[in-house]
Amino acid sequence: MTTAKERTDMLHSVGLDVQNGATIGRVLGTGNIEQATERADGTMEATVRIEPDEIAWDPSILILPHGGDLELTLINDDFNTHCALLPSNGDRKFIWLVNHSKGKAKLNLDGPGYYWFSSPTGNDEGRGLTGAIVVLGEVPPEARLDRPDQPRP
Repeated sequence: MTTAKERTDMLHSVGLDVQNGATIGRVLGTGNIEQATERADGTMEATVRIEPDEIAWDPSILILPHGGDLELTLINDDFNTHCALLPSNGDRKFIWLVNHSKGKAKLNLDGPGYYWFSSPTGNDEGRGLTGAIVVLGEVPPEARLDRPDQPRP
């Protein structure tokens, strides 16, 4: 097991902390992890950004304490145009992010699990512009599989 500092140093030493270093792009999970904040009305909010010449979301993993509505601010500080294809119940959301721009998306992620987002323009995904939203919580009883109890060791 490595500490955050050791992980950062190791990624730097092998060239994984820069675009087109030791790999074509970053590996999901090598970026920052943050938790969304919750407003009094239960809506969660967070900001993700693309730093100049990094081709990575920051944070690359966003954690929601429970399912519900999320207001996500996306900032493109890069010198290139990107976009965001985001998960949301009912339909995905798409936001075009020209260089040095900002956009907002209202998402609804009502169940626990992993939800992926990316920039599918050009080869952004292949170069590392992929992230995850992790929704914590339990599956509600009405969504659970109706099956007999399974034997336990």
